[in-house]
Amino acid sequence: MADPLSCSATDLLPLLGGAPNATAAAAFICGRFSAVSSQLSAATYAIDNTYLLFSAYLVFAMQLGFAMLCAGSVRAKNTMNIMLTNVLDAAAGGLSYYLFGYAFAFGGPSNGFIGKHFFGLREFPTPTADYSFFLYQWAFAIAAAGITSGSIAERTQFVAYLIYSSFLTGFVYPVVSHWFWSGDGWAGAAKSMETFSSAQESSTLPVQEWFTWLVASPVYGEPSSKAQESAVVLGSFLLWFGWYGFNPGSFLTILKSYGTKGAYYGQWSAVGRTAVTTTLAGSTAALTTLFGKRFLAGHWNVIDVCNGLLGGFAAITSGCAVVEPWAAIICGFVAAWVLIGLNKLAEKLKYDDPLEAAQLHGGCGAWGVLFTGLFANKSYVNEVYPGRPDRPYGLFMGGGGRLLAAQMIQILVIIGWVTATMAPLFLALHKLKLLRVSSEDEMAGMDMTRHGGMAYIYHDEEDNSNWSQFKMSRIEPRNTSTPDPTVHL
Repeated sequence: MADPLSCSATDLLPLLGGAPNATAAAAFICGRFSAVSSQLSAATYAIDNTYLLFSAYLVFAMQLGFAMLCAGSVRAKNTMNIMLTNVLDAAAGGLSYYLFGYAFAFGGPSNGFIGKHFFGLREFPTPTADYSFFLYQWAFAIAAAGITSGSIAERTQFVAYLIYSSFLTGFVYPVVSHWFWSGDGWAGAAKSMETFSSAQESSTLPVQEWFTWLVASPVYGEPSSKAQESAVVLGSFLLWFGWYGFNPGSFLTILKSYGTKGAYYGQWSAVGRTAVTTTLAGSTAALTTLFGKRFLAGHWNVIDVCNGLLGGFAAITSGCAVVEPWAAIICGFVAAWVLIGLNKLAEKLKYDDPLEAAQLHGGCGAWGVLFTGLFANKSYVNEVYPGRPDRPYGLFMGGGGRLLAAQMIQILVIIGWVTATMAPLFLALHKLKLLRVSSEDEMAGMDMTRHGGMAYIYHDEEDNSNWSQFKMSRIEPRNTSTPDPTVHL
């Protein structure tokens, strides 16, 4: 909480002159002033924490969006499996981030590599961080795991996923958070190498998810099919809604005056601008994908539009607070073509990713990090990161190439870190035969083989799995005189 303004009776005495009872009057005035100042300080603290809590709830709502998007993108025979992994992202992530993750990310004072305080939230809260901050950062951490849950769906053993999710939220992601977003991080804005992190708080998450996926899921096969459009659209809208906590919420506070453009201009305006740039980038990417795919494939496809929308959001996440609205449109337009191009490449390589996570969060996210180095506005950078008027800004905005170079280094260090940590984990799981399900289980679907039943009854003529054999062996024969309740998708 900010310290209330102070008042000294001694300082007021000269103003009161030789008035009778001047000392008592000065003491009374200072007493009332201090009480009002304390109340104003408490109100500011409450408003900022309410804003942060609301943002945390929005980011957490993205878990439902991920669940619906995953359920709509994987094959019906794996729906129960993917829904369970989404639930466990939040549950297992909650404990791992509480025990270890938050300490590794924000446990200062510390060194530039990793935090070392607040394990299990001991000696917490502090004068600079309260429980609302922990909740918000936890919501970010489980989003990191949720993004990749769909990309390795339909092939990963449940135990392996539980280990992976806990390791990601408890160690891998928090260390990256410490580098860029804590006060002690070697690449944070508080250090001399602030150029490495001149983007919005969430800039590194999409890039990290791409390379986690590359290490976790080197699986070639026939592309997953039979997406359920209604679930994908519902998930996309929920993610759109949650992104307003993801990007504007990263300011952490709202009741702050900048004092550079009038008494009524402050961080609340920057929060609104960030929401606008987020909206414009996603909308532009969705429309560009719509017409781009219509030109290339000859039809209108709602799944492509939804993925384009999310690709635009992933791209703008890096620079959403420091770019003009017109630049956000450019960001979304390019992001759509990055997604389309990478999807074509994945198709040629026969690389199966039911949710296009590598192309969407990785490719579009990497473009967004570079986009920040090109279009960051000088005045916005100085607002968001005050105290250093010489901070670098976008190359195309006259700021030279320092920020762009820093953003490139940001991508490279995340590639190195995720590869160095996740590759040994997945290699060990593979050696212990805990990573992949058998080819028989993969073809039959994990709902029946690993979870005791299907999420719903279905029949798919295009599915070449041996689901029919499991149906005959594990489901009691029905009375054929009654109508067949099977739902045909």
